[in-house]
Amino acid sequence: MRAIQTFAKEHPHMWWALFLPAYLLAFFAIEHFVTGDYWATQLPVDQLIPFCPYFIFPYMSWSPLLALLGIYLIVKDPEGFRRYIWMLAISFFTATLFCVLVPNGQDLRPTEMPQENIFTWAVQLTYALDTNTNVFPSVHVLGVIAAVIAVWKTPGLRKWGWRLGTALYGLVIIAATLLVKQHALLDVVASIPWGFASYWIVYHVIGRRRDALPQPSGQAE
Repeated sequence: MRAIQTFAKEHPHMWWALFLPAYLLAFFAIEHFVTGDYWATQLPVDQLIPFCPYFIFPYMSWSPLLALLGIYLIVKDPEGFRRYIWMLAISFFTATLFCVLVPNGQDLRPTEMPQENIFTWAVQLTYALDTNTNVFPSVHVLGVIAAVIAVWKTPGLRKWGWRLGTALYGLVIIAATLLVKQHALLDVVASIPWGFASYWIVYHVIGRRRDALPQPSGQAE
């Protein structure tokens, strides 16, 4: 316990991560309210995208990716962590607000699995935990955009191996959202300008103002 208290004292910026339980509370709250009578986001082109349960594990790896990056930034780059969290918070909460104002969902999930194996079991588990509603824009894609930008902006991760590796892995996760039928193509496409709007707000509007402030000799707050 003392070690945790010491770590928190030395890394006070870590408390920005409390946005996560607040977001999850908001997300699962609207999951109970939007169950039907929604705008279906699928288009005819979505029928051309195959269902591929083998991509469920890249899809599920999204949460560990965001968490591990957050832990690294807490320790190595306090200001980078703040901006990463702010971008996630702005994009996630505005997406949730949109889902409240414009109930949406997609009707692409297969009614029967092609076979029973660990991949289809993981798909069914994901479907049970996360409904087919509140999909526009895709929070998965918003999270990927925030993570890739954070890696590109972090001094300790600016080697091209980290940059390209994270970008390519992010593309795999984005593809997975379509291939496991968690999102329609329109959900993914809408998330791109949405995510970069959040990037502009955090890294250009807020960031430039913070960059102009006098830099303390020790860790920032």
